Amino acid sequence: MRNLQANYKKLEDADTQVVGVSMDSPFANKAFGDSLGVNFPIASDWFDEGAATREYGLWEPKYKAARRATFLVGKDGKIEEIQVDNEAVDPTKVVTACERKKHS
Repeated sequence: MRNLQANYKKLEDADTQVVGVSMDSPFANKAFGDSLGVNFPIASDWFDEGAATREYGLWEPKYKAARRATFLVGKDGKIEEIQVDNEAVDPTKVVTACERKKHS
């Protein structure tokens, strides 16, 4: 989330809506977002006990937690790109893809 926030202006300039998703409660997400100063919403997958996390294949049973992931979803609702685990820590690839789409 910190790296997405650091790139938020670039993403915003590329007409990209950023939404974080966490398995934590909405209250924990709010506190976490406030502590990082994020300018985008953080949705909670807590109420359904990680149903979305599991549906997208991101549940890691060994750690009983979600794997880190970044999804680039087009305006048509189709997933265009996915970054998972270490690749998802650095949003450069997604930022570049968003900028490219804006200028094409």
